Amino acid sequence: MSAATAETSEVASRPAPSLRGFLGLALGSAGVVYGDIGTSPLYAFRESISHVARVGGRVAQGDVIGVISLMLWTLMVIVTLKYVWILMRFDNRGEGGTLSLMALVQKAGGRASGTILVIGMIGAGMFFGDAILTPAISVLSAVEGLKVVHGLGGRIDPLVVPLALAVLVALFVVQKRGTGGIGRWFGPICVAWFATIAVLGLMSLTRAPQVLGALNPLPGLELLAHYPTIAPEILGSVFLTVTGAEALYADMGHFGRGPIQWTWGALVFPCLIANYLGQGALVLADPSALENPFFHLAPAWFQLPLVILATAATVIASQAVISGAFSMTQQAIQLGLLPRLTLKPTSESQVGQIYAPQINWILLPGVAALVLGFRSSDGLANAYGVSVVGAMITSSILAVVAIHRLQRRPIWQAVLAFSPFLAIEAAFLVANLTKVAHGGYIPLLIASALIFLMWTWMRGVARVSRAEQSNLTLADVLPMLTQRPPLRARGVAVFLTADPTSVPAALMHNLKHNQVLHEQIVLLTVKVARRPRVPDAERVEVSDLAPGFKGMTLWFGYMETPNVAKGMALARAKGLKFDIMRTSFFLSRRTLLPRRRAGLGHLADVLFVFLARNAVRTADFFQIPPSRVVELGAQVAF
Repeated sequence: MSAATAETSEVASRPAPSLRGFLGLALGSAGVVYGDIGTSPLYAFRESISHVARVGGRVAQGDVIGVISLMLWTLMVIVTLKYVWILMRFDNRGEGGTLSLMALVQKAGGRASGTILVIGMIGAGMFFGDAILTPAISVLSAVEGLKVVHGLGGRIDPLVVPLALAVLVALFVVQKRGTGGIGRWFGPICVAWFATIAVLGLMSLTRAPQVLGALNPLPGLELLAHYPTIAPEILGSVFLTVTGAEALYADMGHFGRGPIQWTWGALVFPCLIANYLGQGALVLADPSALENPFFHLAPAWFQLPLVILATAATVIASQAVISGAFSMTQQAIQLGLLPRLTLKPTSESQVGQIYAPQINWILLPGVAALVLGFRSSDGLANAYGVSVVGAMITSSILAVVAIHRLQRRPIWQAVLAFSPFLAIEAAFLVANLTKVAHGGYIPLLIASALIFLMWTWMRGVARVSRAEQSNLTLADVLPMLTQRPPLRARGVAVFLTADPTSVPAALMHNLKHNQVLHEQIVLLTVKVARRPRVPDAERVEVSDLAPGFKGMTLWFGYMETPNVAKGMALARAKGLKFDIMRTSFFLSRRTLLPRRRAGLGHLADVLFVFLARNAVRTADFFQIPPSRVVELGAQVAF
């Protein structure tokens, strides 16, 4: 399958990276893309086999081989087939992720755009649920490895939670410095991690080579048939092997399809296979290793270094998810799903490396609360997985629509093509629903809260826009101003407006109260394209509206931070000459007054007003020089 030619022509025209550049991107993807899925061996097999151990008292050879079989074939079907080979072909000019796919499908047109928007919102909400859970379970599982280190034993138990919290607090505190400084170490550390877990797995494999039977998918199916009562619990834990698969798609714009695919096939997948097989062989040879099979793979002298390496790998995995949350926030803001928040670029050379302080300080207490509430990776495993499978199902549904709209296939063919993945993910969803009562409600609450927030913001913005719409249009007002011109002040005045056909409220207020207009009036509209980035040659549109009046539209991609000052500088090539430091920008400052009967509902009204009051100022978000801004206040009943 391939995305539409029109959508990929821009990417295809880019020069292919050199071999050195390709390997550099592949190395970087090992750390950023595969950090989460690469640290799953810390807890996935332990949690999966524990259900069988609790029922049978002891674990038989067929049980171990069956669990490993389920894990390996889940990686094969979900990650290799769906994400690496199929879904990554649906890129929005090189970018991936749920919101990118949503924007791509919306741009293709068709019916049920509201449904597509809701699906995208659900996917985004589920991603944020994962963003809070991943750092907590990853770091906790790594620090818990200290329990098996010879000489520490039970003495380390009281220190596990404080140590995990210390690591997590340090991780969030350094976010404002960006990943550029330490990012160069991510790839090499994760390559060392994957090589280490592969060697440990292969060394253990000699103890019980019969575990190689797990390469056959049948033992896994036989296991589920043998334990029908706990099959959902087994599947729910097996799903932990693919947590982080969404990062494959979401981070495609940073590294490219080729390097990510190559790294998976040549490094990550083989190392994961070797480690899971090694853990199974270890348990077959020594059932007492069930307590923590991953760390028992290592000889006593290497257990402490392995804990240190595992902690570094989990920090990188957490960093990747946090950075993904920042990028997802930027996309949601640009697509109008969230209010304007502070977004700070952290790298001059790497586009997309940003820091969102509000999101960072929301995530930290959330992650800390999970660590303090569950106090172990075993407990967190019950909450983990629900949000991930939800995000996977949304991407599959959007992929079905993409096949239908972009490739012009009948809808039944699109459904048929993805039905195997949807069926498997539906089975995992049902299995993970068994976790809801034991902590799985947490990511669902997070996702629901975020979806409600996005819905409230979109509805509120729409209502305010309708309330601000004037009965007077530019076609009505401009002839009047030309026939009976007011006093004109020297200079250029820019009025921002969301609707280029209506008269900006700030212009009418200025004319009404000051009874004066500038010599040159520019009506500026900032629009977000349904693609990640807009080249400078296509960023500015200028039109003549009337003598002394010009219309201007600035286009930005949904992964760009709008910069009005730089964008307007490009208008000089269109014949509009001005000095930005001698230009006045007139903005409206609203005081929102919800209507009791026509509003969104009391809770939604309160939330929308709170979000609007705490959103970043328009001048700051659009990077307009503060000294050139004039704000005119108005009360708006919505």
